[in-house]
Amino acid sequence: MADDDGIDRWRERIDAVDRQIVDLLNERSRCALAIGEVKSRDGLPFYDPAREAEIVASAIAANAGPLEDDAIRRLFERILDESRRLERTAAAPPPQKRES
Repeated sequence: MADDDGIDRWRERIDAVDRQIVDLLNERSRCALAIGEVKSRDGLPFYDPAREAEIVASAIAANAGPLEDDAIRRLFERILDESRRLERTAAAPPPQKRES
């Protein structure tokens, strides 16, 4: 069947954008891991509500649509949740082996 409406082209573009998003999320995660190490070393809390509010506000300020600000807020809240989880995981001591 012919691609009369160009949907295949748009899907290819979406696939390429999705790969970029994954790359950027992983780059951000590497930064979060580094921050987690500093927080752990310096005894700082992993959850910083003021900083997270600043990040969300900055993302919303940069939003030119078509996503609504509430969608940007929800997406960034999820990204921040995962970053915090990653920071905690990286800072946790490795599990100890049990002797049999």
